[in-house]
Amino acid sequence: MSLKAFHIFFIVVSTWLGIGLGVWAIHDFTRSGSWMYLALGIGSLLGSAFLVWYGLWFLRKLKYQSYL
Repeated sequence: MSLKAFHIFFIVVSTWLGIGLGVWAIHDFTRSGSWMYLALGIGSLLGSAFLVWYGLWFLRKLKYQSYL
């Protein structure tokens, strides 16, 4: 597995984990009312949005590099 392929895999997994954490934290905020969970959820979703942007930027930058 090349460094490019591993990097893309790591970005995708990190994005999904961040989205999952954000959804869980916001759901927990609706049950408990703790503002810390809301801040965690919003921060996690913003971080996931940044990872999507970074992943697209990375793919455009290394468009002509092989995956091997």
